Amino acid sequence: MELRTVKPTVKQPGANFTGDVYMTPIQVGAAPSRMTVALVRFTPGARTNWHRHDVGQTLHVTEGVALVGTRNGDVVRARAGDTVVCPPGEEHWHGATADTFMSHLAMLEVNTDGSDPTTWLEPVPGDAYEVANKQ
Repeated sequence: MELRTVKPTVKQPGANFTGDVYMTPIQVGAAPSRMTVALVRFTPGARTNWHRHDVGQTLHVTEGVALVGTRNGDVVRARAGDTVVCPPGEEHWHGATADTFMSHLAMLEVNTDGSDPTTWLEPVPGDAYEVANKQ
């Protein structure tokens, strides 16, 4: 057994996010484990860019209301206690609603060769976010 103390929270780069987003690492996979877990906090209206994960991603909402959108226009509205599973390769985005903070545990696996499993894409347009927020 190993106790790991809390790691510093880091503001996420504007290149991959719209608005203010903060991440606290919880677990970084080391062989044989490939599991990576982080607590991610979004201010109202903040969201990720479009992105995809080679091995998929699981989001467990711990506070507020999350919006998770896919390229086909589907949007899931998940509340604290809900879990959203994004399959491998699915382009998606996630973030807070316009009027609430949102936190989630982001869980994913690194690739078997140790490379980053996330491919970051373009920002979600403001009008697409507004449509998702009103659903």
